[in-house]
Amino acid sequence: MSSNLIMAASSAPPSPILPPQEKYDVFLSFRGADTRCTITSHLHAALRRKKIKTYIDDKLERGDEIAPALVEAIHKSKLSVIIFSKNYASSTWCLDELVHILGCRERDGQFVIPIFYDIDSSHVRKQLGSYADAFAKHEQRWKDSVDKVLMWRGALEKAANLSGFDNSNKTRTEAYLVENVVEDILTKLNRKSSSDLKGLVAIESQIGQIESSLCIDSPEVCYIGIWGIGGIGKTTLAGAVYNRLSSKFKASCFLANVREESEKHGLNHLRNKLLRVLLEDENLKIDTPSIGSTFVGERLCRTKVLIVLDDVNDMSQLELLAGDHVGFGPGSRIIITTRNRRLLKKKVDDDKIYKVKGLNCDEALQLFHLHAFKNNSPRTDYTELSKMVVDYAEGIPLALKIFGSSFFHCKSKEEWENELKKLKNFPSKKIQNVLRLSYDGLEKNEKEIFLDIACFYKGMNVDFVKRMLDIRGFFVAGIGALIDTSLISISTSYCLEMHDLLQQIGWEIVREQCIEPGKRDRLFIAEDVCHVLKNNTATAMVQAISFNTSNIRELHLSRTAFKKMYNLRLLEIYDCSYGQKYCKLYLSQGLQTLPESLRYLYWDGYPLQSLPSKFSPENLVELKMPRSLVKQLWEENLIYLGNLKLIDLSFCKHLTELPDLSQSRKMEHINLYGCTSLVRVPLCFQYLGNLTFLDLGCCSNLKYLQEMPGNIELLNLESTAIEELPSSVWSNKKISFLNIQRCKYLKNLPSSSCKLKCFGFLLGGCSSLGKISELPRNISVLDLTWTAIEVVPSSIECLFGLTTIYLNDCKRLVSLPTSIFKLKSLKSLDLNGCSNFECFPDILEPTEHLELLNLSKTAIKELPVEIENLIGLQTFNLCRCKDLEFVPDSIYHLNCLKTLSFYGCLKLKSLPPFSIGLCSLEELDLGYCNIVQVPDPLVCLTSLRSLNLSGTMIQSLPASIKQASQLRYLWLTNCKSLPSLPELPVLRHLEAHGCTSLKNAWRNMMGEAQLRIMQMATASSNPTDDVYYGYGPASPSVSIVCPGNEIPNWFSYQNEGSSINVTLPPNWFRTDFLGLALSLVVEFNNYNVKRAGLKFACTANFKSSNGEGHEIRCHLHRLYKDISSSGRKNFNSDYVFAWYTASMLVAAAKYSSGTGFYNITEASVDFFLMDLNGFPLKDYKVQVKKCGLWLLYAKDAENLMSC
Repeated sequence: MSSNLIMAASSAPPSPILPPQEKYDVFLSFRGADTRCTITSHLHAALRRKKIKTYIDDKLERGDEIAPALVEAIHKSKLSVIIFSKNYASSTWCLDELVHILGCRERDGQFVIPIFYDIDSSHVRKQLGSYADAFAKHEQRWKDSVDKVLMWRGALEKAANLSGFDNSNKTRTEAYLVENVVEDILTKLNRKSSSDLKGLVAIESQIGQIESSLCIDSPEVCYIGIWGIGGIGKTTLAGAVYNRLSSKFKASCFLANVREESEKHGLNHLRNKLLRVLLEDENLKIDTPSIGSTFVGERLCRTKVLIVLDDVNDMSQLELLAGDHVGFGPGSRIIITTRNRRLLKKKVDDDKIYKVKGLNCDEALQLFHLHAFKNNSPRTDYTELSKMVVDYAEGIPLALKIFGSSFFHCKSKEEWENELKKLKNFPSKKIQNVLRLSYDGLEKNEKEIFLDIACFYKGMNVDFVKRMLDIRGFFVAGIGALIDTSLISISTSYCLEMHDLLQQIGWEIVREQCIEPGKRDRLFIAEDVCHVLKNNTATAMVQAISFNTSNIRELHLSRTAFKKMYNLRLLEIYDCSYGQKYCKLYLSQGLQTLPESLRYLYWDGYPLQSLPSKFSPENLVELKMPRSLVKQLWEENLIYLGNLKLIDLSFCKHLTELPDLSQSRKMEHINLYGCTSLVRVPLCFQYLGNLTFLDLGCCSNLKYLQEMPGNIELLNLESTAIEELPSSVWSNKKISFLNIQRCKYLKNLPSSSCKLKCFGFLLGGCSSLGKISELPRNISVLDLTWTAIEVVPSSIECLFGLTTIYLNDCKRLVSLPTSIFKLKSLKSLDLNGCSNFECFPDILEPTEHLELLNLSKTAIKELPVEIENLIGLQTFNLCRCKDLEFVPDSIYHLNCLKTLSFYGCLKLKSLPPFSIGLCSLEELDLGYCNIVQVPDPLVCLTSLRSLNLSGTMIQSLPASIKQASQLRYLWLTNCKSLPSLPELPVLRHLEAHGCTSLKNAWRNMMGEAQLRIMQMATASSNPTDDVYYGYGPASPSVSIVCPGNEIPNWFSYQNEGSSINVTLPPNWFRTDFLGLALSLVVEFNNYNVKRAGLKFACTANFKSSNGEGHEIRCHLHRLYKDISSSGRKNFNSDYVFAWYTASMLVAAAKYSSGTGFYNITEASVDFFLMDLNGFPLKDYKVQVKKCGLWLLYAKDAENLMSC
């Protein structure tokens, strides 16, 4: 939506309103040599993740003068960030940038944020230290331009006095600094965007009311309803609120047109779309009615979201998208717009429902003038005429906007008066009839386009609509006229949008043609189409049918159902509902014919084996019949298809052959995906000179592939039975994407020179492919997963753009060429499951680009000393390398490494001595290695956050582990030789089940757990504390597991069995309440964890004196299947579990019912066990013996921690 759109008039959210002169959100000023690879790159990446358009100069400085492009970028930015570093002042470019930035601040009010990175702000202000040295050189060099040097000094002094961020002493991490800078930038940009709502009349006060109702600082999940008549501005108001607040949430989604999208594509499609956006998972798909007990539901419960559900018109939509079964994270906000207030009553409190009112007279005049005169100050002699027009609009913003656009073209007062007479003579006072005038002023071609968009194409991609209009015989240039008269608009996602009121006008115009649907030119309502086809009432008037069969029962048609539709050009029959059968139309007597006038045929699930023999398709442009029963399109093979451009017969599982398409010289697109009965494609394909798209994927019986035409650009041969690839494919320079994944019979690629220039080339799963001599030069991703290759060709060094190589499960692969490390763009190398890969190649020179190396489940025995040359490596996975015996000490030189895993390396008995290095390591996994000792300095790395020593033979933990200040997650499961634990840092998660030698140490562990829980409870109230780091379980803040059979005595409430009922003391819910701690003693009687795993959960019920209550369900802990190789794993003793549950129980209890929790007098907690799939566990071999509850208060925490 453009910046001058009004509050209303669109069914899509308005994009942020930007002043026309501003091109960038942020300009970064920095000294490249100092910070380009550190704070600047991290800040730039963080800004990009937040979708903040940022200008960063990637070029080296040249000459003395600042580049004109930089000056322009500064002037066209809303905010500038200046990163002062030690050598910033030595660059005249940087100093000139600074002068321009401060000039924009003084002249245009541009925001400026200084960051003092590794430099004291006083050094910048007073030009001391390195700045003094730099200016000594400047004064010598510019001794004839003293004013310039003085100007630089003044700029530094001004900038140093601005409020910014000081990181000179580096007491905080760089990640912390970047996070806070980004937050400050978002706040300032939101403030600027909020102050610039040009074109939106009377909206600021309404935004304020909505924001007030949202209670944005409250952690409770809040629903807000916005309702009113169509065109009143519900969508625009919700969009403005969304644009202003979305940056305050972890995830956000504006789900536009819920009513229409659910009718078109089904509610499951809409829900999956919502979940993909919120959870940033493009492959996510949920088919079940409820998501509450799924992992997706758990992720959603941990995510603070802002959601707008726009134009909800049915309770089922609200229930599926935001019902009780859908849990959102604390602090989430869901805004619902609808025309039906009753829909909101079941979900939204009365005081949270906002009615959008029409504009008053002054506001309406202002809005009308903006569009009639393109300003707020019309000529005085038009004032009365303007008021008369405004009266007809009745305060509806959409009507005011459209009338303003109409009157804008009236060049004289006389034309205004004539236009006004049309309004006065119009009989209806309803706004729909007023808007009809805009339609009446269109040319015939434009009217036809308007009606087609209203009936068929609203919300669809512009290019698709243009193609369809062209097929229909209309001139697509008419779209521009509709945009100019505000009858349609183009959304930011390049889709055509039309307001509901205007769409209803289009529908009404079609209905007015005749009371009998069969005598109208467009049929688009399912009931009307059913009536016409069932009763055979069609006439030659019918030109287009779009039939969504989702909500109809089975319909039996006569064989002459389409006989009278002589002028039918468009026939579209589809079913958008999920899980329904595609064919609901039955032709038991067959089909006599289809109209020869047909240009577009889309029949999803066509029920016959062929098209009618009497149907002459000479005018057909697009033929789409996915999931149909066709065996062959026509019984006769010689059919003239000279106008045909597109065929889609995907998933036609009975299709055995295609017609002769040799005369279809216009053919561009053929989709035969999933045609499993197709054995070969016609020879004529190679003569289709305009064919650019051919999809033969999953044609599992397709064995023979003819030569391909030279203009083909996309070719999909995935999961076919081809044994060889035509040489015409291998030598085709125009193919940009080639997919031959899972072609299990393909043994060799052509031996001829490869001329492919495609960027996508997928070979994974070609299990018979044993040799590759040459590869396309332009590819960025090489997927050779599950192939039979034994060696990777040395020519791989020529693939200069290659970033990712997948060699997973290449069982015959023995080695890699050393030339692979010459690939300067390679970032990821995955050899997982290459069970015969024994020797890692020599790394002859430092390689800084490789970030991920996965050698899991390979036969590698030792790592080369040169492993230290992988200087950019961040993730190194050696999981389950069962033959690995030796690790060189050079691995400690990998200072960019964040994740290192030796999990399941059974022959690895020791690590080399360690003194210094691995300064970035965050996650170290040594689980189920046979190591006896861990080097002391390794476990006290200040960067280390997660340490897994499960299943090792260690006999002690170094006392220095206390110094691991960032360590939050420690796994010691099945460390059977570990007799005791030293003092540990403040952990979020400690797991020590199966440590049989710790049986006498559980009291000490639980005593320390009390302090640990108190420390974490206090820290969790501080938003800057890293209590929500991305490792381990996210629901509990602290999780402790160890051998034992008693609830710790500091749990003030204890009970036998799996439930506990508590009468709460008076004033229990006071201001220093920090939350609840829970504890269990669980008895395991030869329980096989390996078989099913185990999940702990509880339901907490809070009841007030008047009988009202609130229930909260919380997942507490998981015991995963033991994946060591030591056989079956049975638990045979008692274990004590303790949790502090801040993130769910406390937040929900404290805020879900507002002040109602002050009246709670009773609490009960029921604990239960489930398998990892979420099903209740009914196994006598494991049961809860005891449980406990502890109320945490800040005062108690202070007393405990002061001891």
